[in-house]
Amino acid sequence: MDNSKKQFEKLDKGKIPVVIFCGGKGTRLQEETNVIPKPLVKIGEKPILWHIMKIYSSYGFNNFILPVGYKGEKIKEYFHNYPFLQSDFTIKFNNQKKIVFDNPSKENWQVTVIDTGLNTQTGARLRKIRKFIPGDLFMLTYGDGVANIDIDKLFDFHLSHGKIGTVTGVYPVPRFGELTLKNDKILKFGEKPKITNAFISGGFFVFNKKIFKYLSIMENCVFEKKPLEKLARDGQLMCYKHKGFWQCMDTIRDVGVLNQSWEEGKALWKIWK
Repeated sequence: MDNSKKQFEKLDKGKIPVVIFCGGKGTRLQEETNVIPKPLVKIGEKPILWHIMKIYSSYGFNNFILPVGYKGEKIKEYFHNYPFLQSDFTIKFNNQKKIVFDNPSKENWQVTVIDTGLNTQTGARLRKIRKFIPGDLFMLTYGDGVANIDIDKLFDFHLSHGKIGTVTGVYPVPRFGELTLKNDKILKFGEKPKITNAFISGGFFVFNKKIFKYLSIMENCVFEKKPLEKLARDGQLMCYKHKGFWQCMDTIRDVGVLNQSWEEGKALWKIWK
């Protein structure tokens, strides 16, 4: 058994923090985000944030840290009221009010919600929650993307290379069909072909706590710019290649696509029972 496998087997996955960025304004989705923050936009009956958390928790990662900003109070309210929203309940009004949940939520989650500021950029948001990450390792992703990624394999890959960071590389989802032409005649119509020679960042990061040396507390610290660029120049950033399903929720069209997949029972990111 190689060393990374031994390391992975010794980990208490329930204690490894999963940080999910939840503070952005979602300006390209204003139809929804004028009222709620982007991570609370629903797929089916549940927010996309819930779907992301279910992906991680199905692999045993149940400790979530949510840096919030824009309409962060809505996310606080959601989790504060989560037992009531997910269950039927009976309230007994006697000397001491008692609440009995008839079908209590099965999620074994620990959720920490941190207000990191309205206009704070991603790098500064991450830097501000440093004290909530006591160990050497943590996971990080965005609150607007789902995938059928094998979280265990991702984590094991990170342990195997020993660098500071791992980013999951995914294929971008083309927006339009591809036309093969000859003298204006369509020879082939390919609906949304995959781009097979280029990966993009799909989130689903794993980091060693040394990443905090690359971050600034200043509000304008954008995680995806100087910090990750320098990490790459230093040879400390590796790519876990995910060739399966990945989809972000960036526009109202994406909301429709994800909801249609869910309603038709074709939600490839639903890896939990």
